[in-house]
Amino acid sequence: MSDRPREIAVRPFPRNRRLVTGALWVGKRSAPMHGLLEVDVTDAKRLLNEHEPALSLTAFVIASAARAAAAHPDVHAYRNWRGQLVSHRHVDVATIIEIPTTQGTFPLAHAIRDADVREVVDLTRELHTVKTNPSASSSAGIARLVPFAAWVPGLFAAGYALARRSPRLRQLTGTVAVTAVGMFGGGSGFAIAPLTLMSLQIVVGGMSARPRVVRGQIEVRDILDLTVTVDHNVVDGAPAARFGSDLRRLIEDATALRA
Repeated sequence: MSDRPREIAVRPFPRNRRLVTGALWVGKRSAPMHGLLEVDVTDAKRLLNEHEPALSLTAFVIASAARAAAAHPDVHAYRNWRGQLVSHRHVDVATIIEIPTTQGTFPLAHAIRDADVREVVDLTRELHTVKTNPSASSSAGIARLVPFAAWVPGLFAAGYALARRSPRLRQLTGTVAVTAVGMFGGGSGFAIAPLTLMSLQIVVGGMSARPRVVRGQIEVRDILDLTVTVDHNVVDGAPAARFGSDLRRLIEDATALRA
């Protein structure tokens, strides 16, 4: 047995984490339906790496998801305050970019506008710019207010509840969420994340080399794990499956990289 003292550490809960807990509280009103997709990204990865400098895999997934969502607007629809179903013909994608703050790292939700019609090189450049200079994000002002707003109990949850039903605020926050956790761990693996504001969420998990049958032959391919989550309150299984099928096709054909 070790003689070391069995100590514990107690410290204040970071105020900026209340922005996250508020979003999760609002997300409890959704009915998440998850789909796990194994997607062959061998061709896409080659094209990403052939570009100089190399393009972002996350940016490629965002572009592909946005194009699929534009073709299936029902999967990112939501209900407004009158109970009506609202769908957007354009696709703004919210993604998480980790930035440093005085209270530790902070998950900045950055909205990428018109991601369904933009090129991957453009999206890669935007993600890199916000990562190196968070003030370039449209959400930077919110991030600066977080330490002060967190002193007001329930403020974040109320704000999220308002944004969840407001088309005007959805114009600011986006209607599709794409977040990547695969880079934080090696190998394959899915991540099941709860819904927050968005009716459609895609979590990029792990990637690994796996055997696949290609034109009747077994080959080692790069396989990416994706978790697609929709709000079953507004989306049924069949439309979600059609979206998932299109998303798989767009990624495996590397459509966004061949324009």
